[in-house]
Amino acid sequence: MDERIEARRTLTADLRGALDRGEFVLYFQPIVTAKEGRIRGFEALLRWRHPARGFVSPADFIPLAEETGVIIPLGEWIIREACRIAATWPGEVSVAVNLSPIQFRHSDLPLLVRSALRESGLAATRLELEITESVFLEATPAIHAMLTTLREMRVRLSLDDFGTGYSSLSYLRRIAFDKIKIDQSFVRDLPHERSGAAIVRAIVDLATGLDMTITAEGVETEAQRLCLLHQGCHEFQGYLFSKPVPALEAGILAAKRDLPERPHAA
Repeated sequence: MDERIEARRTLTADLRGALDRGEFVLYFQPIVTAKEGRIRGFEALLRWRHPARGFVSPADFIPLAEETGVIIPLGEWIIREACRIAATWPGEVSVAVNLSPIQFRHSDLPLLVRSALRESGLAATRLELEITESVFLEATPAIHAMLTTLREMRVRLSLDDFGTGYSSLSYLRRIAFDKIKIDQSFVRDLPHERSGAAIVRAIVDLATGLDMTITAEGVETEAQRLCLLHQGCHEFQGYLFSKPVPALEAGILAAKRDLPERPHAA
């Protein structure tokens, strides 16, 4: 126990200066259209390249960043860097950025996003902000005002990991989300698990009725892809199509819009 506590303390100390030392980097995972399999955009994923430990798992350092407040400057860097890189891609390709609930409580998101878009020259419609359901556990008027302002800026809003947390259907009415992302926990056992397929179908029907796009995360097999396609999903993301790649490789893929043929696909 003492060793774990000390390791956590050391990692926290290293985390505090990592941004200034340039140890963080963004990787990008393609999001593809369901029918054509063409790249519609990328999700920006944070990686910490520690000088001694190598790549540190986000599952280890993101909670620490949120506990210590490092997530605020780190989150700002992610948005600015993602916009800067995406501005070099063709005009139809978008970028999605995950937001921490902490950023809603301790930062002026609309001001930050407006500044990042202006500096990069990226069109607001090409930026997608992914928001987890946990944000709605503290659905204050200030958070609602932030989301409304972002919508007015024409930034796209995506409800991430839908169905795994506080599924606020009332917020789907109050905030005009552009997209719902189906969590990989509902995808993992498809097509064999009937309950998972039924849940996916219910989410698709709900989102379709609200004119929202549906993206399925964690698609790893051809059988999963076919099942999700049959259920009506619009977009896919997962290792079946591509692992997260560095910015340079993402730029090459964005220019072509087509992924290399999948040798394990049917």
